[in-house]
Amino acid sequence: MPRVYNFSAGPAMLPEYVLKDAAAEMLDYKGTGMSVMEMSHRSPAFTEIITSAERNLRQLMQIPDNYKVLFLQGGGSTQFAAIPMNLSLPKNGKADYIVTGSWSEKAYKEAARFIDAKVVASSKATNFDHIPDVSDLPIREDADYVYICENETIHGTTFPELPNTKGKVLVSDQSSMFLSKPVDVSKYGVIFGGVQKNIGPAGMAIVIIREDLLPEDKIDGVPTMLNYRVHADKDSLYNTPPCYTIYICGKVFRYLQAQGGLEAMAIRNAEKAKILYDAIDSSNLFKTAVTNVADRSLMNVPFVTGNPDLDKKFVEEAALAGLWNLKGHRSVGGLRASIYNAVPREGVIALVEFMKKFEKENA
Repeated sequence: MPRVYNFSAGPAMLPEYVLKDAAAEMLDYKGTGMSVMEMSHRSPAFTEIITSAERNLRQLMQIPDNYKVLFLQGGGSTQFAAIPMNLSLPKNGKADYIVTGSWSEKAYKEAARFIDAKVVASSKATNFDHIPDVSDLPIREDADYVYICENETIHGTTFPELPNTKGKVLVSDQSSMFLSKPVDVSKYGVIFGGVQKNIGPAGMAIVIIREDLLPEDKIDGVPTMLNYRVHADKDSLYNTPPCYTIYICGKVFRYLQAQGGLEAMAIRNAEKAKILYDAIDSSNLFKTAVTNVADRSLMNVPFVTGNPDLDKKFVEEAALAGLWNLKGHRSVGGLRASIYNAVPREGVIALVEFMKKFEKENA
Protein backbone atom coordinates (compact mmCIF):
# COMPACT_ATOMS: atom_id res chain seq x y z
CA MET A 1 0.00 0.00 0.00
CA PRO A 2 1.41 3.44 -0.86
CA ARG A 3 1.96 5.94 1.97
CA VAL A 4 -1.14 7.91 2.82
CA TYR A 5 -1.51 11.53 3.82
CA ASN A 6 -1.83 11.26 7.59
CA PHE A 7 -3.64 14.19 9.24
CA SER A 8 -3.55 12.70 12.74
CA ALA A 9 -3.11 15.06 15.68
CA GLY A 10 -0.63 12.62 17.19
CA PRO A 11 1.11 10.28 16.89
CA ALA A 12 1.52 12.07 13.62
CA MET A 13 3.26 12.01 10.28
CA LEU A 14 7.06 12.05 10.27
CA PRO A 15 9.34 13.10 7.40
CA GLU A 16 9.76 10.21 5.00
CA TYR A 17 13.48 10.90 4.76
CA VAL A 18 13.82 10.43 8.54
CA LEU A 19 11.90 7.14 8.46
CA LYS A 20 14.03 5.75 5.63
CA ASP A 21 17.23 6.87 7.34
CA ALA A 22 16.20 5.16 10.57
CA ALA A 23 15.14 2.02 8.69
CA ALA A 24 18.58 1.78 7.10
CA GLU A 25 20.14 1.78 10.58
CA MET A 26 17.63 -0.54 12.23
CA LEU A 27 19.86 -3.62 12.42
CA ASP A 28 23.22 -1.92 12.59
CA TYR A 29 23.61 1.62 13.89
CA LYS A 30 26.89 3.01 12.56
CA GLY A 31 28.86 -0.21 12.86
CA THR A 32 27.73 -1.10 16.38
CA GLY A 33 26.07 -4.28 15.17
CA MET A 34 22.84 -3.44 16.98
CA SER A 35 19.80 -1.25 16.82
CA VAL A 36 19.50 1.93 18.90
CA MET A 37 16.58 0.15 20.59
CA GLU A 38 19.03 -2.45 21.89
CA MET A 39 22.00 -0.39 23.01
CA SER A 40 22.85 0.84 26.49
CA HIS A 41 21.97 4.43 27.27
CA ARG A 42 25.43 4.64 28.88
CA SER A 43 27.23 3.56 25.72
CA PRO A 44 29.46 5.96 23.73
CA ALA A 45 27.16 5.55 20.71
CA PHE A 46 24.06 6.69 22.59
CA THR A 47 25.97 9.44 24.38
CA GLU A 48 26.69 10.92 20.97
CA ILE A 49 23.03 10.52 19.94
CA ILE A 50 21.60 12.41 22.91
CA THR A 51 24.39 15.02 22.94
CA SER A 52 23.97 15.83 19.26
CA ALA A 53 20.16 15.88 19.61
CA GLU A 54 20.38 18.54 22.30
CA ARG A 55 23.00 20.49 20.40
CA ASN A 56 20.90 20.57 17.22
CA LEU A 57 17.73 21.51 19.09
CA ARG A 58 19.59 24.38 20.74
CA GLN A 59 20.75 25.59 17.34
CA LEU A 60 17.28 25.28 15.79
CA MET A 61 15.55 27.23 18.57
CA GLN A 62 18.54 29.44 19.47
CA ILE A 63 18.13 28.37 23.08
CA PRO A 64 20.13 30.62 25.44
CA ASP A 65 22.91 29.06 27.50
CA ASN A 66 21.08 29.67 30.79
CA TYR A 67 18.31 27.21 29.82
CA LYS A 68 18.39 23.46 30.39
CA VAL A 69 16.99 21.01 27.85
CA LEU A 70 15.42 17.89 29.35
CA PHE A 71 14.31 14.76 27.48
CA LEU A 72 11.73 13.20 29.81
CA GLN A 73 9.48 10.16 29.83
CA GLY A 74 5.73 10.45 30.16
CA GLY A 75 4.65 12.84 27.40
CA GLY A 76 3.24 16.32 27.78
CA SER A 77 0.43 15.41 30.17
CA THR A 78 2.89 14.37 32.87
CA GLN A 79 4.14 17.96 32.90
CA PHE A 80 0.71 19.15 34.01
CA ALA A 81 1.72 17.91 37.47
CA ALA A 82 5.47 18.42 37.22
CA ILE A 83 5.15 22.15 36.44
CA PRO A 84 3.33 23.13 39.67
CA MET A 85 5.41 20.69 41.67
CA ASN A 86 8.71 22.19 40.53
CA LEU A 87 7.83 25.84 40.04
CA SER A 88 5.25 26.48 42.74
CA LEU A 89 5.33 23.98 45.60
CA PRO A 90 8.77 25.16 46.81
CA LYS A 91 7.63 28.81 46.59
CA ASN A 92 4.24 30.48 47.11
CA GLY A 93 2.07 27.59 46.00
CA LYS A 94 0.08 29.80 43.61
CA ALA A 95 -0.18 29.98 39.82
CA ASP A 96 -2.47 31.70 37.33
CA TYR A 97 -3.84 29.86 34.30
CA ILE A 98 -5.25 31.08 30.98
CA VAL A 99 -7.71 28.43 29.84
CA THR A 100 -8.26 28.42 26.08
CA GLY A 101 -9.13 24.79 25.37
CA SER A 102 -9.19 21.21 26.60
CA TRP A 103 -5.46 20.92 27.25
CA SER A 104 -5.02 24.10 29.26
CA GLU A 105 -8.14 23.17 31.22
CA LYS A 106 -6.70 19.74 31.99
CA ALA A 107 -3.43 21.36 33.06
CA TYR A 108 -5.28 23.80 35.34
CA LYS A 109 -7.31 21.01 36.97
CA GLU A 110 -4.18 18.94 37.55
CA ALA A 111 -2.31 21.88 39.08
CA ALA A 112 -5.26 22.57 41.39
CA ARG A 113 -4.61 19.20 43.04
CA PHE A 114 -1.28 20.46 44.35
CA ILE A 115 -1.39 24.26 44.55
CA ASP A 116 -3.72 27.26 44.57
CA ALA A 117 -4.37 27.48 40.82
CA LYS A 118 -6.58 30.27 39.51
CA VAL A 119 -8.12 30.87 36.08
CA VAL A 120 -7.44 34.50 35.14
CA ALA A 121 -8.87 34.32 31.61
CA SER A 122 -10.91 31.78 29.68
CA SER A 123 -12.85 31.33 26.46
CA LYS A 124 -14.83 28.35 27.76
CA ALA A 125 -18.13 30.27 27.73
CA THR A 126 -18.01 30.34 23.94
CA ASN A 127 -16.72 26.77 23.59
CA PHE A 128 -13.10 27.86 23.24
CA ASP A 129 -13.63 29.51 19.87
CA HIS A 130 -11.14 32.34 20.42
CA ILE A 131 -8.19 33.54 22.47
CA PRO A 132 -9.32 36.02 25.16
CA ASP A 133 -7.76 39.44 25.64
CA VAL A 134 -4.53 38.82 27.56
CA SER A 135 -3.15 42.36 27.59
CA ASP A 136 -4.21 43.25 31.14
CA LEU A 137 -4.97 40.20 33.23
CA PRO A 138 -5.61 40.10 36.99
CA ILE A 139 -2.31 38.36 37.68
CA ARG A 140 -1.76 37.83 41.40
CA GLU A 141 1.27 39.52 42.86
CA ASP A 142 2.36 36.31 44.55
CA ALA A 143 1.71 33.99 41.60
CA ASP A 144 4.71 31.79 40.88
CA TYR A 145 3.97 31.57 37.16
CA VAL A 146 1.41 32.17 34.42
CA TYR A 147 0.46 29.16 32.30
CA ILE A 148 -0.78 28.89 28.70
CA CYS A 149 -1.29 26.17 26.12
CA GLU A 150 0.00 28.20 23.22
CA ASN A 151 -1.64 26.06 20.55
CA GLU A 152 -4.81 24.14 21.43
CA THR A 153 -4.81 20.91 19.45
CA ILE A 154 -8.49 20.07 19.88
CA HIS A 155 -10.16 23.44 19.40
CA GLY A 156 -7.69 24.82 16.86
CA THR A 157 -6.70 28.12 18.44
CA THR A 158 -3.30 29.72 18.96
CA PHE A 159 -2.07 32.80 20.76
CA PRO A 160 -1.47 35.63 18.27
CA GLU A 161 0.62 37.34 20.95
CA LEU A 162 1.95 36.29 24.32
CA PRO A 163 0.09 37.40 27.45
CA ASN A 164 1.22 40.26 29.63
CA THR A 165 2.32 38.30 32.69
CA LYS A 166 3.20 41.47 34.60
CA GLY A 167 6.67 40.19 35.29
CA LYS A 168 5.69 36.66 36.27
CA VAL A 169 7.28 33.56 34.76
CA LEU A 170 5.54 32.38 31.58
CA VAL A 171 5.05 28.64 31.14
CA SER A 172 3.93 27.43 27.72
CA ASP A 173 2.71 24.06 26.53
CA GLN A 174 3.85 24.09 22.89
CA SER A 175 3.19 20.43 22.15
CA SER A 176 1.33 20.87 18.87
CA MET A 177 3.35 23.84 17.59
CA PHE A 178 6.83 22.71 18.64
CA LEU A 179 9.39 23.60 15.94
CA SER A 180 6.73 24.91 13.55
CA LYS A 181 8.10 28.46 13.66
CA PRO A 182 10.83 30.51 15.38
CA VAL A 183 10.29 31.21 19.08
CA ASP A 184 12.08 33.70 21.33
CA VAL A 185 12.89 31.31 24.17
CA SER A 186 14.05 34.15 26.42
CA LYS A 187 10.42 35.31 26.77
CA TYR A 188 9.53 32.09 28.61
CA GLY A 189 10.51 30.53 31.89
CA VAL A 190 9.49 27.07 30.66
CA ILE A 191 8.56 25.65 27.27
CA PHE A 192 7.47 22.04 27.12
CA GLY A 193 5.71 19.66 24.81
CA GLY A 194 5.01 16.06 23.97
CA VAL A 195 7.01 15.15 20.87
CA GLN A 196 4.46 12.87 19.20
CA LYS A 197 2.80 15.67 17.25
CA ASN A 198 5.52 17.47 15.34
CA ILE A 199 8.85 15.90 16.27
CA GLY A 200 8.94 12.15 16.92
CA PRO A 201 7.36 8.99 18.36
CA ALA A 202 5.08 9.11 21.38
CA GLY A 203 6.29 8.64 24.94
CA MET A 204 8.52 11.64 25.61
CA ALA A 205 8.31 15.31 26.49
CA ILE A 206 10.94 17.97 25.94
CA VAL A 207 11.20 20.55 28.71
CA ILE A 208 13.21 23.74 28.17
CA ILE A 209 13.61 25.48 31.52
CA ARG A 210 15.53 28.53 32.67
CA GLU A 211 18.17 27.37 35.12
CA ASP A 212 17.15 29.68 37.98
CA LEU A 213 13.72 28.02 38.01
CA LEU A 214 15.10 24.59 38.81
CA PRO A 215 14.29 23.54 42.39
CA GLU A 216 17.21 23.57 44.78
CA ASP A 217 16.99 19.94 45.85
CA LYS A 218 14.37 17.43 46.90
CA ILE A 219 10.82 18.74 47.19
CA ASP A 220 8.57 17.30 49.88
CA GLY A 221 5.84 15.20 48.33
CA VAL A 222 7.35 15.25 44.83
CA PRO A 223 8.52 11.94 43.32
CA THR A 224 12.16 11.85 42.27
CA MET A 225 11.17 11.15 38.67
CA LEU A 226 9.15 14.38 38.52
CA ASN A 227 11.92 16.57 39.93
CA TYR A 228 13.46 18.68 37.16
CA ARG A 229 16.67 19.23 39.15
CA VAL A 230 17.33 15.49 39.22
CA HIS A 231 17.13 15.20 35.44
CA ALA A 232 18.98 18.46 34.77
CA ASP A 233 21.91 17.44 36.96
CA LYS A 234 22.17 14.10 35.13
CA ASP A 235 21.73 15.51 31.60
CA SER A 236 18.47 13.55 31.13
CA LEU A 237 20.28 10.31 32.01
CA TYR A 238 19.19 9.83 35.63
CA ASN A 239 17.47 6.64 34.50
CA THR A 240 17.06 4.88 31.17
CA PRO A 241 15.53 7.55 28.91
CA PRO A 242 13.29 6.90 25.89
CA CYS A 243 16.34 6.16 23.78
CA TYR A 244 14.74 5.43 20.41
CA THR A 245 12.46 8.45 20.64
CA ILE A 246 15.46 10.69 21.32
CA TYR A 247 17.23 9.10 18.35
CA ILE A 248 14.32 9.84 15.98
CA CYS A 249 13.89 13.36 17.36
CA GLY A 250 17.57 13.98 16.71
CA LYS A 251 17.10 12.98 13.09
CA VAL A 252 14.11 15.31 12.79
CA PHE A 253 16.18 18.18 14.22
CA ARG A 254 18.85 17.62 11.56
CA TYR A 255 16.21 17.29 8.86
CA LEU A 256 14.68 20.65 9.84
CA GLN A 257 18.11 22.27 9.76
CA ALA A 258 18.62 20.94 6.24
CA GLN A 259 15.23 22.32 5.19
CA GLY A 260 16.21 25.85 6.16
CA GLY A 261 15.42 25.88 9.85
CA LEU A 262 12.34 27.18 11.65
CA GLU A 263 12.10 30.31 9.52
CA ALA A 264 11.57 28.16 6.44
CA MET A 265 9.11 25.90 8.24
CA ALA A 266 7.06 28.92 9.35
CA ILE A 267 6.67 30.05 5.74
CA ARG A 268 5.66 26.59 4.54
CA ASN A 269 3.22 26.06 7.40
CA ALA A 270 1.56 29.43 6.81
CA GLU A 271 1.14 28.59 3.12
CA LYS A 272 -0.41 25.19 3.88
CA ALA A 273 -2.78 26.64 6.46
CA LYS A 274 -3.92 29.38 4.07
CA ILE A 275 -4.78 26.82 1.41
CA LEU A 276 -6.96 24.88 3.84
CA TYR A 277 -8.60 27.82 5.59
CA ASP A 278 -9.37 29.50 2.26
CA ALA A 279 -11.15 26.33 1.17
CA ILE A 280 -13.20 26.21 4.37
CA ASP A 281 -14.06 29.92 4.27
CA SER A 282 -15.22 29.71 0.66
CA SER A 283 -17.27 26.56 1.23
CA ASN A 284 -21.03 26.39 1.70
CA LEU A 285 -20.73 23.03 3.47
CA PHE A 286 -17.69 23.21 5.73
CA LYS A 287 -17.35 25.62 8.63
CA THR A 288 -14.80 26.33 11.37
CA ALA A 289 -15.75 27.72 14.78
CA VAL A 290 -12.62 29.88 15.00
CA THR A 291 -13.73 32.91 13.01
CA ASN A 292 -10.99 35.30 14.17
CA VAL A 293 -8.21 34.67 11.67
CA ALA A 294 -5.46 35.76 14.08
CA ASP A 295 -6.55 33.11 16.60
CA ARG A 296 -6.52 30.22 14.15
CA SER A 297 -3.98 27.48 14.63
CA LEU A 298 -1.67 26.82 11.69
CA MET A 299 -1.16 23.26 12.94
CA ASN A 300 -4.62 21.93 13.86
CA VAL A 301 -7.66 22.85 11.77
CA PRO A 302 -11.02 21.65 13.14
CA PHE A 303 -14.05 21.99 10.89
CA VAL A 304 -17.55 20.54 10.52
CA THR A 305 -20.33 20.00 8.03
CA GLY A 306 -22.94 20.55 10.73
CA ASN A 307 -24.29 17.04 10.20
CA PRO A 308 -22.68 14.22 12.26
CA ASP A 309 -23.69 11.60 9.72
CA LEU A 310 -22.14 13.64 6.93
CA ASP A 311 -18.99 14.13 9.00
CA LYS A 312 -18.74 10.36 9.40
CA LYS A 313 -19.24 9.82 5.69
CA PHE A 314 -16.52 12.37 4.95
CA VAL A 315 -14.02 10.57 7.18
CA GLU A 316 -14.79 7.18 5.64
CA GLU A 317 -14.59 8.35 2.04
CA ALA A 318 -11.49 10.44 2.68
CA ALA A 319 -9.68 7.37 4.02
CA LEU A 320 -10.50 5.50 0.82
CA ALA A 321 -8.90 8.42 -1.06
CA GLY A 322 -5.69 8.10 0.99
CA LEU A 323 -6.51 10.95 3.41
CA TRP A 324 -6.36 9.46 6.89
CA ASN A 325 -7.28 10.43 10.45
CA LEU A 326 -9.60 13.35 9.71
CA LYS A 327 -12.06 12.55 12.50
CA GLY A 328 -12.32 15.29 15.12
CA HIS A 329 -11.37 14.68 18.75
CA ARG A 330 -13.86 12.48 20.58
CA SER A 331 -14.70 15.33 22.99
CA VAL A 332 -15.92 17.70 20.26
CA GLY A 333 -16.68 15.54 17.24
CA GLY A 334 -16.63 16.96 13.74
CA LEU A 335 -13.52 16.90 11.59
CA ARG A 336 -9.92 17.95 12.06
CA ALA A 337 -6.83 18.12 9.89
CA SER A 338 -3.49 18.42 11.65
CA ILE A 339 -0.99 19.81 9.16
CA TYR A 340 2.31 19.57 11.01
CA ASN A 341 5.75 20.12 9.51
CA ALA A 342 5.89 16.68 7.91
CA VAL A 343 2.55 17.02 6.10
CA PRO A 344 3.49 18.15 2.59
CA ARG A 345 1.79 20.94 0.69
CA GLU A 346 0.64 18.32 -1.80
CA GLY A 347 -1.26 16.56 0.98
CA VAL A 348 -3.16 19.71 1.89
CA ILE A 349 -3.99 20.34 -1.76
CA ALA A 350 -5.25 16.75 -2.08
CA LEU A 351 -7.45 17.29 0.98
CA VAL A 352 -8.89 20.52 -0.43
CA GLU A 353 -9.64 18.86 -3.76
CA PHE A 354 -11.43 16.04 -1.96
CA MET A 355 -13.42 18.55 0.11
CA LYS A 356 -14.61 20.27 -3.07
CA LYS A 357 -15.59 16.94 -4.62
CA PHE A 358 -17.38 15.86 -1.45
CA GLU A 359 -19.30 19.13 -1.23
CA LYS A 360 -20.42 18.87 -4.84
CA GLU A 361 -21.64 15.32 -4.32
CA ASN A 362 -23.38 16.04 -1.01
CA ALA A 363 -24.83 19.51 -1.54
